[in-house]
Amino acid sequence: MEISGIISAIVIGIVIGTLGRLVLPGRQRIGVLWTIAVGIAAAFVGTGIATGLGVADTRGIDWIEWLIQIALAAAGVAALERFKART
Repeated sequence: MEISGIISAIVIGIVIGTLGRLVLPGRQRIGVLWTIAVGIAAAFVGTGIATGLGVADTRGIDWIEWLIQIALAAAGVAALERFKART
């Protein structure tokens, strides 16, 4: 992976993680770096799922892929928040 791919993955991870936090009600008590990490993971896994479903490469904006990624980020943020609350 080239440096431009890594930078774009980080930027997309920030966007996906932030949108995942915004979807959840209330305040999430996790840091910015955790949000970015969850967003990057959700972006990669969401792209894999969308590719498996055949909706990753469509004309224009891949709305279904974005929705999958945001849903995974929201689930990841919620799971991480619950995990951190227990410890």
